[in-house]
Amino acid sequence: MNLLPEQVNTVFEIAKQAIEFGLNGQALDESTVALSAHSQLNEKIATFVTLNKKVELRGCIGSLQAHRTLAEDVFSNAYSAAFRDPRFKPLAEYELIDLDVEVSILTPPEPIEKCFTKSMLLDGLEPYKDGLIISDGVNRATFLPSVWEQLPDKEMFVNHLMRKAGIGFWSDKISCQRYYVKSYRREWKNI
Repeated sequence: MNLLPEQVNTVFEIAKQAIEFGLNGQALDESTVALSAHSQLNEKIATFVTLNKKVELRGCIGSLQAHRTLAEDVFSNAYSAAFRDPRFKPLAEYELIDLDVEVSILTPPEPIEKCFTKSMLLDGLEPYKDGLIISDGVNRATFLPSVWEQLPDKEMFVNHLMRKAGIGFWSDKISCQRYYVKSYRREWKNI
């Protein structure tokens, strides 16, 4: 999905509003998201919000399945990336000066049919394009396509994702899905 420039502005204003709510000590309340005049922002769409501080990851939370409107999903994920990512302490106001915000809009995940072996999966992956979800029972994890920038080798990409999911070895019970994203990035000071 491609957003119009004014829709992109609205998406970043929603992300900023969510982060400012948390910085002001307010709890997450999706009902505070005013419905957008842009119909695309009211469609159910899955998003990820990634926060980077001086190009280092500072928080990343998202949805793999569309279950709320784009506006609500961005609001919730921006808040959660700033204050609920278990890998980081809650965002502090002094960090805003170096903060970049990235909003990724996901296509619905599609099963990868040829995922019976790790080598079959590797053969079918398109670096820098594919987002990947890997599952084995209750163990599940994803990497956005932007992770290819840090892990450009297909095997390293899949091995790190398996580790993230808590999957120790390849089995015939593993399932794989791919999705694509359209990402928008802004520095905090330009939102």
